[in-house]
Amino acid sequence: MRDFIKTMQDNGEESSVDITPMLDVVFIMLIFFIVTATFIKESGIEVDKPEAATAVVQEKASILIAIDAADNIWINRRQVDIRSVRSIIERLHAENPKGTVVIQADEESRNRTLVQVMDASRRAGVYDIALAATTD
Repeated sequence: MRDFIKTMQDNGEESSVDITPMLDVVFIMLIFFIVTATFIKESGIEVDKPEAATAVVQEKASILIAIDAADNIWINRRQVDIRSVRSIIERLHAENPKGTVVIQADEESRNRTLVQVMDASRRAGVYDIALAATTD
């Protein structure tokens, strides 16, 4: 073995470690973590939610819908018309069938708009609907 090392040194060759396979593994792990990461979804606007003593955290909220004080409906940071809410919910529910609908209605919004959004959700086939509220 010593003769081999001495011969290598005499020939001017240096031994080195190839780190290319390690870099490949690191990049594959990075891609895996990016693909499997869960991102926080937001409705797009800030809503003053009413208070509720029995509010519970919703774990699998995949479709967030916000209703502001002027009864405008927001989904994925876009203002939408009430007539298109059903088709948007159908599309989002097809992407994540186990998800739920969470409606964030402002305290000053009208009950009529809230009921229309809930009705559109049920007509889209999503019956697991939650209303967002703050705790006391």
